[in-house]
Amino acid sequence: MSDTVQTGKPLLEVRDLCVAYGAIEAVRSVSFTVQAGQIVSLIGSNGAGKTTTLRTISGLLRPRSGQILFEGRPIHTQPAHAILGMGVAHCPEGRRLFPKMTVEENLLLGAYTRKDEGIAEDVERVYDLFPVLGERRGNKAGLFSGGEQQMLAIGRAMMSRPRLLMLDEPSMGLSPIMTQRIFDTIRDLQRLGTTVLLVEQNALAALAQSDYAHVVDLGRTTIEGTGHDLLADQRVRDAYLGEN
Repeated sequence: MSDTVQTGKPLLEVRDLCVAYGAIEAVRSVSFTVQAGQIVSLIGSNGAGKTTTLRTISGLLRPRSGQILFEGRPIHTQPAHAILGMGVAHCPEGRRLFPKMTVEENLLLGAYTRKDEGIAEDVERVYDLFPVLGERRGNKAGLFSGGEQQMLAIGRAMMSRPRLLMLDEPSMGLSPIMTQRIFDTIRDLQRLGTTVLLVEQNALAALAQSDYAHVVDLGRTTIEGTGHDLLADQRVRDAYLGEN
C-alpha cells in the first residue's frame, strides 16, 4: 500500500449517484473517484449502498440520477456487456459461479466478450496466479471450498482483461488464512497493473492495503482519505473497526 493522494484525471468517476429499488432509495448521493493503478475501498455498514453502487457501475442497475464516467466517458446508460467490454469487470458478492461447470469452463465464460487469440494464454496466467485451479481445471466449481471458489471468481473476472476490477466482499465466509491469501492476491493484481475498487466488510483489512478509501453511510459518501488516514480517524475506528 502507498499513501498516494487523488490527483490527475481519474480512471473512474462517480458523480452524485442516486439508485432506487422501486420506491426505496438505496443510494442517495455517492460521489468518488478511482485513479489508475490504485486500490480504492468503499467501507460502511450492511445496507449502506456499497453493493448497489458496484452493481450500478457494472450496468446491472440503472441510476435514478447522477453520472458514472470511465476514462472520461459516460457509461451509466450503457448495457452491462458493453461496460465489461470497455474494461470494467465485476466480481460479485457470493461469487456467482456456475457450480456444475468446470473450472476452465467458468474461466472461459469470463472472456465471452473477447474476440482475440490470447484467451488460452490468459487462462494459463490465471493458473499461474492460482495453482490450485490449474491442478483441478477439469473439476466442477461447486466441489471447491469457499476460498477456492473466490479464487475462481477473481480469475474469471480477470479473463476479460479489465482496466478496473471491482471486488464485492471477497473475504466473506473465508478463514483468516484464506482471507490473507485473497488480500495478497489483490496486491499482486495491483502490481501487475490492475486498478481495484474494493467493497469489503472487513474494514481493517481493506483500509490496511488501500491507497484511498471512502465511507458510505446511509447511501451517501461521507468520509474519505488515504487508507492510512482512515485507519487513524477516530470516527472510522469507533464505527467500523470495533473500537469504542
